[in-house]
Parts: sequence; structure tokens; C-alpha cells
Amino acid sequence: MTIAHIYTVAFQGIEAREVDVQVHIGEGGTGVFNVVGLADKAVAESRERVRAALSAIGLALPYQRITVNLAPADLPKEGSHYDLPIALGLLAAMGVLPASELAGYVALGELSLDAAVTGVMGVLPAALAASEQDRGLICPAANGPEAAFAGGIEILAAPSLLGLINHMKGVSVLTPPEPKLAEGGRAVPDLRDVKGQESAKRALEIAAAGGHNLLMIGPPGAGKSMLAQRLPGLLPPLDAREALEISMVQSLAGELEGGSISRRRPFRNPHHSASMAALVGGGLKVRPGEVSLAHLGVLFLDELPEFQRGVLDSLRQPIETGEAVVARANAHVRFPARFQLVAAMNPCRCGYLSDPSQTCGRAPKCAVDYQSRISGPLFDRIDIHVEVASVSAADLSLPPAAEGNAEVAARVAAARDIQRARYADRGLRTNAEAEGELLDQVAKPDTAGTKLLTEAAERMKLSARGYHRVLKVARTIADLAGAQTVGKAHLAEALSYRRIIHAAG
Repeated sequence: MTIAHIYTVAFQGIEAREVDVQVHIGEGGTGVFNVVGLADKAVAESRERVRAALSAIGLALPYQRITVNLAPADLPKEGSHYDLPIALGLLAAMGVLPASELAGYVALGELSLDAAVTGVMGVLPAALAASEQDRGLICPAANGPEAAFAGGIEILAAPSLLGLINHMKGVSVLTPPEPKLAEGGRAVPDLRDVKGQESAKRALEIAAAGGHNLLMIGPPGAGKSMLAQRLPGLLPPLDAREALEISMVQSLAGELEGGSISRRRPFRNPHHSASMAALVGGGLKVRPGEVSLAHLGVLFLDELPEFQRGVLDSLRQPIETGEAVVARANAHVRFPARFQLVAAMNPCRCGYLSDPSQTCGRAPKCAVDYQSRISGPLFDRIDIHVEVASVSAADLSLPPAAEGNAEVAARVAAARDIQRARYADRGLRTNAEAEGELLDQVAKPDTAGTKLLTEAAERMKLSARGYHRVLKVARTIADLAGAQTVGKAHLAEALSYRRIIHAAG
């Protein structure tokens, strides 16, 4: 009887949980090969891939009873990344590789029938888990650059099973992978290209500075999508810790191109036909949704009322908590989702309710019906509402604006630096994340501001959430102005971005 151990991981959200791959070769001569431990179909099929891969390098499985146990047995195992640890466990049990040495590694990778090791999802979280366990990592060569960002651990990035065997036997040496940053890619659209829309540009700057959710309402062709696409160019680049956070999500979703990590904030723009699972995560095999892929970046929802109402309401919890929780009978899977929501919509179905040059034939019922597709609580969670009017031909003929991304981004960066220092010991990044007593402390208005806010809250019938969101926006406006205290002028501007919407509760 021979038993060998090697370790791999099972994913629950972005958490990589340790799995002990135990390979037992027993007496009996039956040629049976079983994989047990709550494995899904992709894991069960690994038997045939492993058998063919070993045959491709000239090895045959012993004609004995082979049992592979993936422990703990009550933890669901999904995916093809179990191929490589199962194959290595078999090689250790057969005496081809030293079992004691393999026990010091976490391995994951898919095997092709010719014994090549192909790329899999989730290598970066697995590498970080291996680092915490003080083990090395064995992974596909294609995933080596992302694994290298874990730092401080031995990484064997193998192009093939034979290459890995030769390395461990000392016949050849695998080159350690190097971390790789993604190149710049496509140029970021510049705010200088937007003609007119000065009030909307101001709202965009405030949203960028404080991480606030933004809703733009205006007729078709007014430039709402243009403005939203320029928001990422105003945001500061990801720092090293933030880049690692979003890259873990992208790794699980298989979206790290070439294993390289980007310092650019994500911008996600799902179509309005997106399902709830696509937007917040889930599916048969739980995967991160758009809200998580937009973590620390921008989630842009164009034509907001065209999304299914249930899908939109599923955004309420991620907006409040900064994470998406997918409930299953056997587990709750959590993904980070601290995104900045930017939405655009027409004021009514035809789009011309507020356009003086065209007439909406069904006003005001057209607007009431259209805006009622969005629940009041979701509207209440959006900090800034701004009207985006049609641009006249005279505006379009003007020369480019004096300020572009560089000038506005500099002011945004200065405001973000103030917030970073303010919340350094709180684990927060922006004013939008401040809550409760902390918000009362940092955004306490002066006497004139308090009087204005109290009167406006009663007249506008602001909810408690709406009241506090006005304070957050006012704090950001004060930061942009370099003011220590939130004043009446800051609050007046913040209140101008709260509007009464014809929405159903």
C-alpha cells in the first residue's frame, strides 16, 4: 500500500481553501481509478486526462486499485485545475517523484492529452494562499507572471508535465517567472473632447474625487455615455494593494491577459439584458459578476430603466456593503464589490421630456411610467443626480475645452490625498465610504450650513440615507476647494444634486 500527499485549493469567492490530495495505490490488481471528495464532473473527468498525459510521457498507471481523495470531503471541488495535483500525487505514489518534496507544494493546472500543462483560473489567489501556508507553488507556465506577484515563495511554472518531472529530478531547470505589468493598452478618452456640459463635467469631477455614485439624466445624444467613459481617466491609478485586490477577482474570472496585472481602474459596461447572475455573481459554478469585476473601478449602466427591475434591486446590498454575497444551500460565497456606480437614462421613454426643441406627446405620464421602473431605494443610494441637456450646434462649433483629463485629474488626486490622510487609520479610501459617527465628525457643517441642511431636508423630504449622502458629497466639494470645514456653499451645491424622482418605492 502506497499513499502520497500534495496540496491544491478549492475556491469559495476569492478565498482559496486548502485541499489535501491523497493518492492511494492498493492491492487488488483491478485497474480501478476512483476520485472521491465531492468532486464535480470536470474533476471526475481528470482521470482520463491524467491517464492520457502519463501515457504521452511513457508511463502507465499500475494495474492496481487507485483512489484519489480530495480532503476535506465535504468541501465542493470544481474545475479542471485538479488535473496537475492528481497527476503529481500519482507520480509520487508510483515512486517517480519524491513524495516528501511534493508535500511542500500547492499545485494547480489542467493537463492536455499530450501532457502539456495549460492555464487555469485562480492562480493568483492560490499563490497567496500558498505563501500563507509557507509552501511553494506549481502552476502552468501561462500563469507564472500572475503567480509571481505573491512574492517570497518558490514558483515552478511548468509548460509540460515532462518538464516539471525533469526539473524535480535535476535534469533541467525551470526558469522562475517574473511579475508582469500590463501595458497601457487603449488610450483613455479625454474630457477635452466633450463640448459644453459644464455642470455635468463638474458633477463628474466631484464623483471622481469622492467615489460617489452618479446618475445622468438627459435626452438621447446629449453626451451621457461620453462623460461616463471619461471618468476612469480622472481617477488615480491603483496602488499596489488595490491592483492585487482586483487582480484576484480577474484571475478567478479568467480575465488576466497573459498573467499581467494592470494599474488601471476597471470600467465595466454590461448590456441592459444582463441577468442577475451576470451582474452580481452566481451561476451553476459561482463566478464573480460585473459588480466584482468593477471592484475599485467604475460600473456603468447605460439605459438604466431598461435593466430588469429585480436585477437593479440586487445592486442595493453591494452598494451599501461593498461586497456581493451569493447564497447557496451549502455555503455563502463572497466577492469584493466596492465599485462606483455611474448610470445614464433618458427622462422618459421617448427621451425628449425636458428638451424644449421637441415634444413628448405623453408627458407627464411617460416620465412617471419610465422612471418608476427604478425603485426609490435604489435612487436614494445614488449620491449625485445631474441633468444633461442637449448640446446646441453653437456649442459643437466651439474649440476644445480648456481643461482636459490632466487638469481635472490633478484636482481629483489632491482631494483623494486629503481623504487618504483623513481615513488612514480607518481602512477607508474615500468620503463615499464614511458612515455613522465618523461621517458626523469629518463632515460636520458650520452653523449656516447646518441651518440650510435642516431646512432643505424637511422641504425635500430627504430620507436619513439621503441626508447623509448630501453630507458626503458636501465633504468632497469642500476637499476639492481645500476647505477644512463644510460650509453653506458646499452644502448648497451638494443639495442641488439631489432631485425628486417620479419613482415607485
